[in-house]
Amino acid sequence: MVKPTKKKVVKVVEKEPIKLPSVDQKRHVEELKDKKENLNKYTLEYIEKFAPIAVKKMHTHKIPASITLAQGVLESGSGRSELALKSNNHFGIKCHTNWSGESVIHDDDAKGECFRKYEYSETSYEDHSAFLTQRKRYEFLFSYGVKEYKKWARGLKDAGYATDPKYPEKLIKIIEDYQLHEFDKIKEKDFKYPKIDKKIDKNPEEIKDKTVLYEVQKGDTLYSISKRFMISIEDLKNRNGLKDYTISIGQKLIIK
Repeated sequence: MVKPTKKKVVKVVEKEPIKLPSVDQKRHVEELKDKKENLNKYTLEYIEKFAPIAVKKMHTHKIPASITLAQGVLESGSGRSELALKSNNHFGIKCHTNWSGESVIHDDDAKGECFRKYEYSETSYEDHSAFLTQRKRYEFLFSYGVKEYKKWARGLKDAGYATDPKYPEKLIKIIEDYQLHEFDKIKEKDFKYPKIDKKIDKNPEEIKDKTVLYEVQKGDTLYSISKRFMISIEDLKNRNGLKDYTISIGQKLIIK
């Protein structure tokens, strides 16, 4: 009798978070306190802590910071849900078949579902960006731009992100109650982000005119390549004349 072979699991290694520049989130929160009463103190604390990450993800992935923050507030209970507190999972991202990191069992739509467990909350935010940028059904959202938070909120529901029919209205209310749309106005050129080691484990091919090519390997996605070379997905698509997110093994992509 042949014994079944165990599936090899590769541990997900999370990068230690880097300190991000302020996006005036403290001033934003203080002004909210002066203007409005009965705002949730945990939501205000959440905004103050995670606004810089949401803005950075907006600059990198073109997802409105207001949408990312509002989803984080709604789905993590302003960081106080069991998943957020014990697993640093702020967006209720389930394991799915491609997850090889740590996990936790939690009751959600069904009993005993598998959810991703992170060492850092920042990784949860990065996975949230990957979830939206790597799935074709969300591709239309990126035509709206980062200031169209209402279209994004309704589009997420139309694309099947949430089953709650009131999901768009809930996001929009959080955004407007806490004026999260102000973070959508922050331009990347106004910020200096810390330098990140740009070394890669698969050497690109450099040719005489200084153009850098990268040959697509098994397991690569447009998102993973953009992250490895620190360029946006849209830049990759434009440089290579790509109409969607489809790439194939052995394909050579222009990196710069």
